[in-house]
Amino acid sequence: MITWATRFRLRQYAKASLWIVPLFGLVLGVALAEAASSAEGVSWLPKTWDYSASTATSVLSSVVGSMIALLGFVVTIGVLVIQQATGTLSPRYMRLWYRDRLQKAVLATFTGTFAFAYTLLRSIEADSVPNFGVTMAGAAVSLSLLLLLIYLNRFTHNLRPVAIADIVGRQGERVLARAAAHLRPVLVSDGTLPPYGQVVGIRAERGGVIQAVDAAGMVALAARHDCVLVLGASVGDFVPPGGMLVEVRGGASVPDSRRVMDFVALGVERTIEQDPAFALRILVDIAIRALSPAVNDPTTAVQVLNHISSFLYAVGRAGVRSQYVLADDSGRPRLLVPARPWANYVQLAVTEIRDYGATSIQVCRRLRALLEGLLTALPTECGPALHAELGLLDEAVDRAFTDPLRRAGARSSDSQGIGGRPTHVVPPDAPHSDSGS
Repeated sequence: MITWATRFRLRQYAKASLWIVPLFGLVLGVALAEAASSAEGVSWLPKTWDYSASTATSVLSSVVGSMIALLGFVVTIGVLVIQQATGTLSPRYMRLWYRDRLQKAVLATFTGTFAFAYTLLRSIEADSVPNFGVTMAGAAVSLSLLLLLIYLNRFTHNLRPVAIADIVGRQGERVLARAAAHLRPVLVSDGTLPPYGQVVGIRAERGGVIQAVDAAGMVALAARHDCVLVLGASVGDFVPPGGMLVEVRGGASVPDSRRVMDFVALGVERTIEQDPAFALRILVDIAIRALSPAVNDPTTAVQVLNHISSFLYAVGRAGVRSQYVLADDSGRPRLLVPARPWANYVQLAVTEIRDYGATSIQVCRRLRALLEGLLTALPTECGPALHAELGLLDEAVDRAFTDPLRRAGARSSDSQGIGGRPTHVVPPDAPHSDSGS
């Protein structure tokens, strides 16, 4: 029987694979070619679809060659995307790029057209020409060219850092919304559990990053054994070999350790399926690479901060907690899942950008606008973490700008970094703010 963790890993592999969908296109092309050959001789085909054997051979040979050339062209584009992502964006973005459906559709269309034309070639004889198939091969080439143009247009525009930030940010917000919908019908508390005498630890047999957890399966398993399962790390954390993975508290019986581990998927890197913070990690990576001395593009960092602001707004409105307690149908706690509190999201979003962009006036001004905007838009319980980051931003500005006038400009709030309408200006002689202001 295939476990949940194995099914999850297989789904991840299928989503990231660039050969599975084109393989289906190859098989479909052969099947359609056989069907097209069987349609020859029907009376409804127009006379304009009649070809000589030599013409049909030339057409189909040209289609086969052109499809191979186009496949090589798309592979070349893929190599350029990898170089772009690893050099100026974030290597972690590649995990999302591999899953692009349009790219797989283009590859499948090319391989399918190749297989279709190649299969038809063997059926051409001096007195038997697959006229319908040759015409369909021409139509398939036209469709391939149209998809190629759409593909080029999409990736020409989407390779810009700001476009990628928009894609990653929206995907992270969707993951956050799915997580909120998943946790809404279950018991959510502050994480307190009644005391249990028996505590059994289940350790990871091999190291890996927690990519996802089947919460429903773990709740059902804990209910069957009348125990409480406590996940030892959050989704996205790395668990070393022998590290504590799950604690089993109380219960009439202890579930088998392998059965418990079947509900926890470990892998070599983080995924975005149940880890919205991974999207924020990618956004921050793009911003700090733009702030590196080799690139020196603070405007890109400011534009990425726009999408970070939207993501943090979604996180704050979702009301994240440091941990969740999930209950069974009777309302009894069965699973404790540690999560990232609001302060962790804020620190991840601004700490490295503040450190690498402290000498850039527009980055400092945009960061202040981001924090102050969230203060006014989010509930009051989000305020302490934002005030703490504002205090750290003030300290960074004071260290980087010794001139009072420049310091005052850097401590202003500007939604565009530079060139926008300042919403708050600190006088040059104003006292420093602390983290609790």
